[in-house]
Amino acid sequence: MPIYKAPLEDVRFVLDEIVGAGKLAELPGYEDATPDLIAQVLEEGAKLCEEVLFPLNQSGDGEGCTFENGVVRTPKGFKEAYGTYIEAGWQGLSCDPAYGGQGLPKLVNTMLEEFICSANLSFGMYPGLSLGAYNALSTYGSEELKQRFLGRLVDGTWAGTMCLTEPHCGTDLGLIRTKAVPQEDGSHKITGTKIFISAGEHDLTENILHLVLARLPDAPAGTRGISLFLVPKFLPKEDGSVGPRNGVACGSIEHKMGIKASATCVMNFEDATGWLVGEPHKGMRAMFVMMNAARLAVGIQGLGVAEVSYQNAVAYAKERLQGRSLKGTAHPDKPADPIIVHPDVRRNLLTARAYTEGARALGALVGYKLDVAEKHADEKTRKEADEFVQLMTPIVKALFTDIGFESANIAVQVHGGHGFIWETGVEQYVRDARICQIYEGTNGIQALDLVGRKLPQDMGRLLRRFFHPVGAEIEADMEREELAEFVLPLAKAFAKLQQATAIIAQKGLKDPEEAGAAATDYLRLFGLVALGWMWLKMVKAATAKLAAGEGNAIFLEAKIRTARFYMAKLLPQTNALFITIMAGSKPLMEMEEAAF
Repeated sequence: MPIYKAPLEDVRFVLDEIVGAGKLAELPGYEDATPDLIAQVLEEGAKLCEEVLFPLNQSGDGEGCTFENGVVRTPKGFKEAYGTYIEAGWQGLSCDPAYGGQGLPKLVNTMLEEFICSANLSFGMYPGLSLGAYNALSTYGSEELKQRFLGRLVDGTWAGTMCLTEPHCGTDLGLIRTKAVPQEDGSHKITGTKIFISAGEHDLTENILHLVLARLPDAPAGTRGISLFLVPKFLPKEDGSVGPRNGVACGSIEHKMGIKASATCVMNFEDATGWLVGEPHKGMRAMFVMMNAARLAVGIQGLGVAEVSYQNAVAYAKERLQGRSLKGTAHPDKPADPIIVHPDVRRNLLTARAYTEGARALGALVGYKLDVAEKHADEKTRKEADEFVQLMTPIVKALFTDIGFESANIAVQVHGGHGFIWETGVEQYVRDARICQIYEGTNGIQALDLVGRKLPQDMGRLLRRFFHPVGAEIEADMEREELAEFVLPLAKAFAKLQQATAIIAQKGLKDPEEAGAAATDYLRLFGLVALGWMWLKMVKAATAKLAAGEGNAIFLEAKIRTARFYMAKLLPQTNALFITIMAGSKPLMEMEEAAF
C-alpha cells in the first residue's frame, strides 16, 4: 500500500529560510499571517490530506466516476471528504473576507495545494477549478455577479469550471463556435458543446458555475471575438437558493488514463442562460486570469505527484532486500541488503529528491511574489513582482509537470516489477501525472509562450526580474571558497542561459521557426538554472544554521548533500541543452511532410 506524509519540515525551511515568509505580515491585509500562524494552518491542512484525502486516492482510482442518465457520481467517500473540506473553510483559505474567505496569503494556499495533490490529485481538481472561477469572477465580474455568486464559490457549496475546448479546436481558441445571443433582460442564451471539462458535472455541490467562452452575433473573427459568460447549472432564485435547471447537460464522461476520480465531461449548452463577464469580445483577457492561475496550479500538481512518488520510492528502497552492496555486505543481520545501498537506486532517488525540493522552493517563491504583486504598498515593487510571476508561469507549469512525471516513473523503476502492478500504488502516479503535461496548454505551448511572448516583451524587461537577482547572487558568492562547488556550476549554467537567450532573440527576429525549434530545450535550460539558484540559496541557509547550531542537523546536512548531487549530476544537462539549441531549426524542419 502507498504512503504519504506532508513534508512539513521542508516546507517550513523553504518558507522561513528561502522565501522569508515572515515578510508576508508586513503586507497590507496580511498582518495576521505570521510564520507561526502559517505553520499551524499547514499542519492542520496536512492532517486533512493524510487522514481524509489520501486514503481515498487509490480506491477512487479503482472505482472512478460513474455516468448514468446525465448524472455523474464521484467515488465512494469523495462527497463526505468534500463536506469535511468545505466545513473547515479550506475552499476560502486565500479568498477575500468580503465574500466569506479567510484572506490568507496565496503562498499558504500554494503550499496546501501541494499537499492536496500529493494526497489525492483527482480530489484536488474540484476545489481547484472553483478557485480558478473565483479568481476570474472576482477580477472581471460585475458587482451584481460578484454579490450573487462569489460567496457560494468561497464557501464551497457551489463549484466552478472553465469551459474552453470544443471538439474541433484545442489550443487555438479563435476557432470556437459556441454562440451567445443577447436577451432583453441583459442575459444571453448560450449554445454549443465543450469537451474535456474537468468537474463539469458531479455530486459534490448543489450547483456548478460554468465560465464559458462563446461568440456574440457581432463578434469579429479569431480570439478578438471571444466573450466570457457565467452559466450556472441551476438558475438561482432571488433569495440565492437553487432554482430551475438551466440548459446545461453533461453528455458523457471520458474514460481516461489517469485522474479517474475526477470527472472529465462533455458539456452541452442549449439556450442556456448566462451573463457576460467583463466586456464584450474581451473574454480572453478575463479567461487568462483563470488560465494563468491554473497553469501555476497545474505546476504544483506536478510537484505534489513528485513528492508522493519520491516518498514511496524511498520507503520501498529501504525495505526491499536484494543482492549485496558492491563494497561488501552492508547489513550482515539480513539475508540481503536493502536496494538503497546500490548506486543506481540512489541515483534515481536523489534525482527525484533534488528536482522535488528545488521545485518546492521555486514554487514557494512564485507564490510569495503573487502576494507581493497584489498587496505591496509600493507600485514599482508590485509591478516587478508581477513581471517575475509572468516570466516564471510557463516554466513552473512545464518544468514541474515534467518533474512530476519523471519522478513517478522513477518510483515505478525503483519498485521494479512490483511498481508495474496496481496494488503497490505507484503506477497510478504515472497515469495521473501524465495529464499535467498536457492540459492548460501542453508543455510545448508553454515553451512557445516563454520564447514568443515573455522573452521579447518590452525589450526583455521580464527577463531582468530573473537575470538580475541571479547574477547578483552569483557574483556576491563567487569569492566564498566554501560555496565554490555550488556557485561555479551555477555560474557556468547561468552563462549558457544568457548566451542562449541572446542567440534565440537574434535568430527569432529573422526566422520564427528558429525560436520555435529551440523553445522546449530553452525552457528546460531556464528551469534547471532556476532550480540551481534555489539550491544555492538552500545551501547557504543550511550552512548558516549548522554553523549557528540551530535546527535539525541531519535534515540540514541532507540539504547540502542533495544540493551537491544536483550541481554535479543534474545541472550539467544544461551543456547538452545548449548544444541542441545551437543546432537550430534545420534538423527539425528540413524533412518533407510526405517523408514522415
